[in-house]
Amino acid sequence: MSSYLIRGLVADGGVRVVAADTTDLVRDAVERHGATRTAGAALGRSLTAGLLLAHVLLKDHRDRVTVRVRGDGPLGGVIADAGLDGSVRGYVQHAEADMPLREDGKIDVGGGIGQGEMLVVRSHAPYGDPYSSTIDLVTGEIAEDVATFLARSEQIASAVLLGVYFGPDGRVAHAGGVILQALPDANDAALAVLEANVKEFGGLTSAMQRAPLRQLVEEELAWGLGFENLTPEPLPVRFECRCSDEKALDALAYFSPEERRSMIEQDGGAEVVCHWCGEKRWIGPELIESLERDEIRCPDCGTLWHREGQARMVREGKLCACGRPMELPN
Repeated sequence: MSSYLIRGLVADGGVRVVAADTTDLVRDAVERHGATRTAGAALGRSLTAGLLLAHVLLKDHRDRVTVRVRGDGPLGGVIADAGLDGSVRGYVQHAEADMPLREDGKIDVGGGIGQGEMLVVRSHAPYGDPYSSTIDLVTGEIAEDVATFLARSEQIASAVLLGVYFGPDGRVAHAGGVILQALPDANDAALAVLEANVKEFGGLTSAMQRAPLRQLVEEELAWGLGFENLTPEPLPVRFECRCSDEKALDALAYFSPEERRSMIEQDGGAEVVCHWCGEKRWIGPELIESLERDEIRCPDCGTLWHREGQARMVREGKLCACGRPMELPN
């Protein structure tokens, strides 16, 4: 089965469970970005965390949640953007960076990230302003940091399991995540059993090598507590970007006309690479030249003020960086 997500309730509705097998989509993302094992593990955990948090924090299918981890380690940072529709995208700032394995033989994601912060943004477009929360990183291993975010920002005690395992061939063999959350009507005895189950469970990707994730959730993590499956048909999840030829052309609008003419003269066009998914798009001379016909720039310094067909980028009468009052067509 391709990557999927399931939701359920444990202990007579006292505990919420969201779990996802993200093996295929994480493998796709790692290969798209040419990420090392350390960078790939950080990216995979973040992508999975984004999908899980979407089903914990969001209510409307138009909403998105963005998880941004920024640290002082060699990876620089990692970002993931996910929605309730099962789509997620993301990238690592330095996908080429790698770290030696830890003493216990595991990938050192925490060392690759270093010290820093985690920012979680809920976007409620088009009907509301984004809501963001920031915490200092606890370990940089992502799972512990997500659990800390949920405890501090949402006041919900949660157990978070995330993992990415690379096979002998260097490709992602298993990836996934689970969030278990105590709801207000959870009783102490059930939580004690759940805590014991999680401790006995061990590493997520090690467990995924012996059984499907759905079976692990029902028979091991929820052992003795009962599991009510809220998704009889698992939700497919996938790595999916929202880039397009139009957005690639929009990106070139921020280069000056002189720079764009140079692209045409020297290279015969421009290659635009999406940082979210690594997709490469070739923009030919005719399309590049069309930008100049549709834009309004400052007559003095050349700053882009407005593009035809786009939302107003500046306000009439506001001063440009060079000090000239901006003038836009009616």
